[in-house]
Amino acid sequence: MKITIQALNFTAKEALLAFVEKRLNKLSQFYDKIISVDVKLKELPGGDKNKGVEILLNIPGDDLIVKKTANSFEEALDENVKALERSLRKWKERQKTKN
Repeated sequence: MKITIQALNFTAKEALLAFVEKRLNKLSQFYDKIISVDVKLKELPGGDKNKGVEILLNIPGDDLIVKKTANSFEEALDENVKALERSLRKWKERQKTKN
């Protein structure tokens, strides 16, 4: 699985990048045919929830996209990964019923 991380309008620290990769690598437990993952980290103007994370998960036959905002990148990433885990479970079940 290829992981591409973009930090928009700021420079991401190595610890944040390592955290992103560690969390995304766990997705392969739910679906082992993930082709690539594109992550965009954004600092949003003002407000309480000013950290945004967008994830594009490329799997055979489809793409899954999730976008969340939170007080920290880690929190937003955790919410995105949980949503992707649910989506991958559903995707896998649909594939089983088609065959």
